[in-house]
Amino acid sequence: MSQQEVALVTGGSAGIGRAICEALLAQGSTVVNLDYNKPDWDHDKLVSFQADLTQQTHTEAIAREITSRYAVTALVNNAGATRPGTIDTATMADLDYVVDLHLKASIILVQAALPALRACGHGRIVNMSSRAGLGKAERIVYSATKAGLIGLTRTLALELGGDGITVNAVAPGPIATELFRNSNPEGAPQTRRIIDSIVVKRLGTPDDVARAAMFFLSPDNGFVTGQVLYVCGGTTLGVAPV
Repeated sequence: MSQQEVALVTGGSAGIGRAICEALLAQGSTVVNLDYNKPDWDHDKLVSFQADLTQQTHTEAIAREITSRYAVTALVNNAGATRPGTIDTATMADLDYVVDLHLKASIILVQAALPALRACGHGRIVNMSSRAGLGKAERIVYSATKAGLIGLTRTLALELGGDGITVNAVAPGPIATELFRNSNPEGAPQTRRIIDSIVVKRLGTPDDVARAAMFFLSPDNGFVTGQVLYVCGGTTLGVAPV
């Protein structure tokens, strides 16, 4: 990527988002990280902004600030939260939270970045969905919004293809992030069960997901749009695709 490439990544302070940021930085992009938490790492081409993306007015304000200062050529809507729960326990507050974070913030950021994405002639948008979008117990509100991101991806691809903008989604399966380890400690029986259910018999890594995102983000890959790439170790095999 050229020195003029500017990527906006949400949730880039840690985990999958950090891996994507680091991959972009390694290719020479300027990276704007937008996260609730400040990163504990740095790079001379990394710029970080803090924001609560579940708050519409705050998200709109920070989106205006970023896009007034940077001509964004790539957008990665990565920030996410699980809010586990079954249909018996999920609350409307849980639903509102993940809708605001996964869907509303993504739309706000796409709208803010569109002028620059169009102007560069090879704009790239990657939305972080999930294998859970195909269905996962105890993830009612999470799976609903991650499936919603796939619908958003496909519709944006139809609307923006004529502008040279591609829009794709990456859908990770079990990934060994800090968030995953907090709920599934290494060596715990439930962690072993998860690993045993994965065809390749290991957890994914943030770098596995970042490599998939980087394929979609390349300016050279302008003939791939509206697609979903499951980075899941084979856990979608036997499951009807969306």
